[in-house]
Amino acid sequence: MDILEYPFDPAQVLQKKRSLKRELLKKEGLIPKKIAIMSGSTIGEIKNILEVFLLHYGIKPEFYEGEYALFYENLVFDDGSLAAFAPDFIYIHTSRKNLKFFPTTGDADQAVADGMEADWKRFETAFGAAARFGCPVIVNNFDLPTHRVMGNRDAVDKRGGVHYINEMNARVADYVAAHPGFYLNDIAYLSARYGLDNWFSESQWYLYKYALSMDQIPNLCFSIANIVKSLLGKNKKSLILDLDNTLWGGVIGDDGAEGIALGLESPGGMAYSEFQAYLKELSSLGIMLNVASKNEESIALTGFERSDSVLKRDDFLCFKANWGPKSQSIAAIANEINILPESFVFVDDNPAEREIVRQELPAVTIAEFDGPEGMIAAIDRAGYFEVTTLSADDVKRNEMYKENLKRAELEQSFGNYEDYLKSLDMRCETGAFVPEHAERLTQLINKTNQFNLTTRRYTAAEVDHLMQDPVSVTVFGRLIDKFGDNGIVSAMIGHIEDDTCYVDLWIMSCRVFKRGLEDTMMDEFVRRSVEKGAKRIVGRYFATAKNLLTREIYATMGFSKMKDSETEAEFVLEDAESYVPRNHVMELERLN
Repeated sequence: MDILEYPFDPAQVLQKKRSLKRELLKKEGLIPKKIAIMSGSTIGEIKNILEVFLLHYGIKPEFYEGEYALFYENLVFDDGSLAAFAPDFIYIHTSRKNLKFFPTTGDADQAVADGMEADWKRFETAFGAAARFGCPVIVNNFDLPTHRVMGNRDAVDKRGGVHYINEMNARVADYVAAHPGFYLNDIAYLSARYGLDNWFSESQWYLYKYALSMDQIPNLCFSIANIVKSLLGKNKKSLILDLDNTLWGGVIGDDGAEGIALGLESPGGMAYSEFQAYLKELSSLGIMLNVASKNEESIALTGFERSDSVLKRDDFLCFKANWGPKSQSIAAIANEINILPESFVFVDDNPAEREIVRQELPAVTIAEFDGPEGMIAAIDRAGYFEVTTLSADDVKRNEMYKENLKRAELEQSFGNYEDYLKSLDMRCETGAFVPEHAERLTQLINKTNQFNLTTRRYTAAEVDHLMQDPVSVTVFGRLIDKFGDNGIVSAMIGHIEDDTCYVDLWIMSCRVFKRGLEDTMMDEFVRRSVEKGAKRIVGRYFATAKNLLTREIYATMGFSKMKDSETEAEFVLEDAESYVPRNHVMELERLN
């Protein structure tokens, strides 16, 4: 829904929030989540607009609203209502208006220091109380004051309000960095970006006790929603980039490599070079760069051979330069790297090309911008790639997908698929969940959609609990072959009741589909379940628009179908003790 895509009109979002909600509630496959908003000021409209943005991301929120301005009391002295609500996320909505010991120019240095300690202790205690609920906690930092009694000295003098807030913001940042499960909603940045005079309204504070202007609420909620959707694995994964007048100025087929605008010799060239440098940074985070351009490939490649081109051919995963429709090139890229079109963001300077892709591939997100100077903002501010966690596997993602393309190329040289799999020299490292892998496992669980049979999601606290739970069965799988290390790419979770183990979760990264890891994971899951006393295994499948390829996976592994409907199915392995391991294409290394 374009009205909710960056750059959106906050006034339009506020005006149409009810109709937007009605339409968005019609979407299929909404993920229900419980979100507690703890109040440092009025939160009514914040809840309403946050709901709209979350629905847009496919998340159906149920809200707990803390009492007005009692964020500390509701968290530290919970009367049982918050615990009973059992939130999936907590958002603590505070601002500089919640600082009780804001300094004055007449305060002594010690009084300012004591006040800061008291203020910080209050927030630190509230944060610690929120952590007890075992779910992700989103916290604001503080917006700068709208006036400075000492002018510029306010940022230097310990009695200055600007100095005080900068120190408090540093403490919030340090706390979030040191405490897994905490995430910063940076209102210090938001208020700077939109302007302090726009961010805060004295009249709306006095009248309604809103700690930000009403017309800034959509910008606040968009930021919060991006954090939530990132934690639930709903980030985009890849950019599809045009070339002419997108990665450089001009048309390389007409102007030649030396004639395109790039580098430091012209204002336009500087803008394109800065955009390329930004893309290079995104790539270092594991965001995949691909090209879909109407061009002759041999000519297009010469643009990246220039010494002042920040990006080189090797920075791109797939490079489609041809004269066919760009929508076909994008579909081909999706097929080659095995990710869904909804994981792509398409960047093209030509509005007509953007519209064609929008019509042909509606799942692809289109970046909207005017001119080269607007391209970075169009991507950066849209929250497509909001980073909430950054694992070693994320950083290596581009290399992993490049290795997958080499595997696909090798596969074409084999007439027998099993022979091809054996030629990969695969090794699976497997074991029960352990703390050192907890962050990666939580991330994988919450972002995997295609090979995900039950679509369950687990918080970091729930993953930690599984490691100590005697009735839980957990298995992770890391796949390594002669092309490289794919990282931890699969996980299974089950629980035992009487003599039956129920599979609660089975996920696998799309990078390793149909490589035999399915068999190895099931072999290990059955073995560990039997060791814990299970005599039968029950697996469930819940249908979504994305996981249809896994519907019959249990049936292919010797399970019998117990029930089947359009929306779900259930399978059973009656004699787990007699299960015959299926893996014969990879070496197995048990780590625990």
